[in-house]
Amino acid sequence: MNYLANEKRYETMNYRRCGKSGIKLPAISLGLWHNFGSVDVFENGRKILHHAFDNGITHFDLANNYGPVPGSAEENFGRILATDFKPYRDEMIISTKAGYLMWPGPYGEWGSRKYLLASLDQSLKRMGLDYVDIFYSHRPDPDTPLEETMGALAQAVKQGKALYAGISNYNAEMTQKAESILRDMGIPLLIHQPRYNMLDRWVEEDGLLDVLGKRGVGSIVFSPLAQGLLTDKYLKEIPANSRMANPHGFLQREALTPEIQKKLNKLNDLAAQRGQSLAQMALAWLLKDNRITSVLVGASSVNQLSNNLEALNNLTFSDEELKKIEEILKQ
Repeated sequence: MNYLANEKRYETMNYRRCGKSGIKLPAISLGLWHNFGSVDVFENGRKILHHAFDNGITHFDLANNYGPVPGSAEENFGRILATDFKPYRDEMIISTKAGYLMWPGPYGEWGSRKYLLASLDQSLKRMGLDYVDIFYSHRPDPDTPLEETMGALAQAVKQGKALYAGISNYNAEMTQKAESILRDMGIPLLIHQPRYNMLDRWVEEDGLLDVLGKRGVGSIVFSPLAQGLLTDKYLKEIPANSRMANPHGFLQREALTPEIQKKLNKLNDLAAQRGQSLAQMALAWLLKDNRITSVLVGASSVNQLSNNLEALNNLTFSDEELKKIEEILKQ
């Protein structure tokens, strides 16, 4: 079956400038953290990727360790790239990262030049690419000088193996330092990928968003739905097939306290008044801030992705609605 992209794919997506760069990203990007690994149904992942691109999602976010097994999300994406997306490579932003454990021994994680550049070579091989558009340091390394980690990102860009440099999970202070170091090396910091959602607002408290705004760095938010908490899935109980029901998952049962559940139900009522699902309102709430370039959603089905994309139909909030949201979240 030959894949032909939808001719009207750029008509409904909202594209936002990434900081002060020449890059625009779709307001909603697709992350391949879950559902695209070797343990998942390959054809389902393929359908989700087709649906994403057909609806104007041009940015696909990966990392060396995405799977499970680690590396398999990149391999599967590479297969689909080779068979279906090859003619469209120049219409896509493909990103990958290195920082978490990928192989045994002292050079298989964190932030050394040795690990980052070796990992990038492996990622390119798995995806069958000459370069990625964005290469990230996935987390700060407390034991490696920041100059070395940023130097590795700069080297990847200068070698042509990445077009842009990014960082993820860095606090405000480290982000300022990283941006300055890269700038001195002649490489702009394109983007930061922090965790941020209605229930986890450390980026506001830490001052990270202010730093990104002042320095002209874009941002893409991961876990915008708090791994599914900010959906209508957990309003009553924990469904048997949900992420929270999986004892090996990242979303633990302890996260759903009676207080949180009460907040979710109130937020859900407010979303209904806006003609949105809770998930759609949670995505729109993040995108109301122009310092947020894009939100990174995962999807286990075409249906779920479609639901998330509908958030773009209503991105405006009245002052009254924003006040109500703050009141609910503070309770």
